[in-house]
Amino acid sequence: MPTSPADRPVVTRFAPSPTGFLHIGGARTALFNWLWARHTGGRFLLRIEDTDRTRSTQAAIDAILDGMRWLGLDWDGEAVFQFARAARHAEVADQLLAQGRAYKCFATAEELEAMRAEQRARKLPLRYDGRWRDRDPAEAPAGAPYVVRLRAETEGETTLEDVVQGRVTVRNAELDDMVLLRSDGTPTYMLAVVVDDHDMGVTHVVRGDDHLNNAFRQLGIIRAMGWEEPVYGHVPLIHGPDGAKLSKRHGALGVEAYRDELGILPEALGNYLLRLGWGHGDEEILPRERAIEIFDLRDIGRSPARTDTKKLENLNGHYIRAADDARLTGLVAPFLAEMLGREATADERALLQRGMAVLKVRAKDLRELADGATFLFRARPLDIEPRAQALLEGAGATLLADAARALETADWTAEALDAAVRSVAEAAGVGLGKVAQPLRAALTGRTTSPGIFDVLLLLGRDESLARLADQLRSAS
Repeated sequence: MPTSPADRPVVTRFAPSPTGFLHIGGARTALFNWLWARHTGGRFLLRIEDTDRTRSTQAAIDAILDGMRWLGLDWDGEAVFQFARAARHAEVADQLLAQGRAYKCFATAEELEAMRAEQRARKLPLRYDGRWRDRDPAEAPAGAPYVVRLRAETEGETTLEDVVQGRVTVRNAELDDMVLLRSDGTPTYMLAVVVDDHDMGVTHVVRGDDHLNNAFRQLGIIRAMGWEEPVYGHVPLIHGPDGAKLSKRHGALGVEAYRDELGILPEALGNYLLRLGWGHGDEEILPRERAIEIFDLRDIGRSPARTDTKKLENLNGHYIRAADDARLTGLVAPFLAEMLGREATADERALLQRGMAVLKVRAKDLRELADGATFLFRARPLDIEPRAQALLEGAGATLLADAARALETADWTAEALDAAVRSVAEAAGVGLGKVAQPLRAALTGRTTSPGIFDVLLLLGRDESLARLADQLRSAS
């Protein structure tokens, strides 16, 4: 099964329709095309298929471009806008007409509807019956509107050697004479795609398997024009955890939602999308450089991949822990501002960055990371969560008072703070955790936080002792 046309450098493309956000299925398609181009030293092109003028929007175009840049999927050259090439598409249709590989069809909308009604009644496939295929256009009324249809092959079979799906064959009798130009002279999607791929030098058409049937129709245009055929790779669609096609009920989101709402890092989402339907042995953590090195279209599976939220969270946690602290600080800042209801000051951002090494250890996303950092910036006296309040009562209150006294005289170093708290635990005959729990509750208002000594060091002596004093006063 070929993976490259002979003697041609690889050229792949991503061709989204700008009718909505960049969803993860489209992002994965873009990623596969980008990786194959980068792996082979080829080119990755971007084409915006904006021929549906009623649904295409500038906002959607911006969202697609922004999402691709965020994922690090840079394209070569300028983006191509399909609508601007309508004259070129029509030129090819006219060329096919002149060669006798296409013809004018004057069938009216009423005639076509009657044809389909009869086919439905007879339980036949709904396809154009070729009624104008061999008729003389002079038979049509003067000035009658017409469409241009491809004169498709009617005998034999068309076989596609798909790099993902394998060999797929369709009887030509199942393919009707599709429309190339509408009655208003505008090109159809099927024509525009083929012409653009040819003119852009695309060697590999890697896309969702919902386009597999389109490939057989598009090959009819390619062969009629005598153009070189690309390598096709039709990738199974992404399914939800239940095995059904991914949809809004599964929480299907655009790429920007993973970034802005869920707090996912681009390298984590890229790694996750790569592993949805593609694999290389047991490797799960695949940084971009490694992915470029080993990516092969032949490793794409034929079965639909299922989304796995836990896997995405685990990958994101891995990349958060590996990320530069200064970069993380900038990424976390918007989430933190949302939670605090204000922007962090320069000093607070510096504190956030100093604490990042311990704050990021258990976080699975940027939102959780920001939430775990809020204790550093809350105004005194802290609001104490109910479960944390329970730790400040009874024996906890006594241990907290003892710990506060020990800390007042301690040097503010990790070793000295550890020794001070341990001395309280030993004197009370309890484990270190029994003292750390009320300390954590008083210092953060919560039952979970970074290690208690990290908390004390980040807050500093004055703020730590002031927070402890607040709780001791409220308990008295």
